[in-house]
Amino acid sequence: MKKVLVFLADGFEEIEALSVVDVMRRAGVKCDLCSIKDEYVRGTHDIIVKSDCIIDDVNQDEYDAVVLPGGLPGADNLLDERVKNMAIKLAGEGKIVAAICAAPQTLEAFGLLEDKKCTSYPGFIKGREKVNYLEDQLVVVDQNIITSRGPATALEFGFRILQELGYEDKAKSIKEDMLVNFYVDCIK
Repeated sequence: MKKVLVFLADGFEEIEALSVVDVMRRAGVKCDLCSIKDEYVRGTHDIIVKSDCIIDDVNQDEYDAVVLPGGLPGADNLLDERVKNMAIKLAGEGKIVAAICAAPQTLEAFGLLEDKKCTSYPGFIKGREKVNYLEDQLVVVDQNIITSRGPATALEFGFRILQELGYEDKAKSIKEDMLVNFYVDCIK
């Protein structure tokens, strides 16, 4: 079974973190909410979430993907040496490193977006010299780096991570079960 680690720092965007966890767990993928500080983490909209683990207690070799949710100041609070080291290590091993909303800016600060295609919340990465910014995409995958736009794209971001982990059939099935395809058809 694949394992995913979703980082939490004070000020994280709740929907971006919890949508990914929900999609992974529906698929039977082990997904842990990992705080970089305390067991309880306050989101940007004052929702308090209990983490499953603290970064100092994590065996990073057990995970196939790490996810950095956006939100402010959450994405800035993820500019932490332990998060950086883990993201760089996993990226170097070909494992998935994913970021949404403001958090691609965090990946850029870690040096993980150089010469990569990516997207982010408007204004966070666009215009940077060393990235290939795609503003018209919900989710962008470049090798093992996955980026997405923001709260409205959180479910699609989660599904794409699931697909990149090798669970394409599960992603399709869960989309149907969650009425995502129905929703998309209705808003066209």
